[in-house]
Amino acid sequence: MSDIDLALAAIFLLIAIAYSSVGHAGASGYIAAMSLLGLAPASIRPTALALNVLVASIGVWRFHRAGLIDWKRLVPFVVASAPAAYLAAKYLHSPDLIRHVLAAVLLFAAVQLWRTASGAVRDDVDARAPSPALALVAGAAIGVVSGLTGTGGAIFLTPLLLFAHWAKTREASGLSVGFVLVNSLAGLAGLDALTLDWPTAMPLWLAAVAFGALFGARLGTAKLPVPMLKRVLALVLVIAAGKLVLT
Repeated sequence: MSDIDLALAAIFLLIAIAYSSVGHAGASGYIAAMSLLGLAPASIRPTALALNVLVASIGVWRFHRAGLIDWKRLVPFVVASAPAAYLAAKYLHSPDLIRHVLAAVLLFAAVQLWRTASGAVRDDVDARAPSPALALVAGAAIGVVSGLTGTGGAIFLTPLLLFAHWAKTREASGLSVGFVLVNSLAGLAGLDALTLDWPTAMPLWLAAVAFGALFGARLGTAKLPVPMLKRVLALVLVIAAGKLVLT
C-alpha cells in the first residue's frame, strides 16, 4: 500500500467527520483529495460514490433514530433524482464537461462549508414542505449534477431547503443524508459498479470514512474542531477546483 493511499485514508477520515456532522457524506471532499493527489480520473467518481454510500448509510441510521428524517417529504425529491442520477452517470461521459461541472460543484461546496463553519445559517423562521411539483423539479436537477460529478447532491439540497424555508437546519440535514444515499446508489448503478476495477486501498478507505462518520455523528461540533476542519476543507476544495480548470 502506497504513501498516497495512507494519506488519502487520513484525509478521508477528517472529511467524513466534518461532513457527517451536517448530514452530508463528503463526496466533494473525497473528489478534491483524490484529484490533488493524482488518483486515476476513471476511479474518482465510483470511489467517491462508494464512500458516500457507506457514510450516508451511517447518517441515515443516526438521523432516523433521532426522528429527523421526514420520509414522506423526502420521497418527491428522490423519485426524480434517482433516475436522473442514474442516467447522467451512465450516459454523460464527456471528460471536459465533467471536469468543468465538477470544478463548479467544488467551488459551490467550498462556499457552503465556509458559510456553515461561520454559523451563518439562521434557524428561526417557519418552514413548510414544498409542493410535490417543485420537489420533483429540484430533485431531478440535482440528480443530473450528482450523476455527472459523482457526488450525492447534499451540497445543493441542503442550502436549497434552508433558503426556500422548506426545512429547518436539523430537518434539512436529515433529508439531505437520505437524498445522498439514494443518489449515490443510483450513480453507482449507472456506472456499472460491479464491473469496475476498484483501487486496492478501497477497504482501508471505507474503514476510514466509517470511523469518521461515526465520530462525526456521536461527538458533533461541541467536542471536535469541526468549524476549523470545514474551513480547511473549503480551501482544499478551491485549490482542487482550480487544478481541474487549469489542467
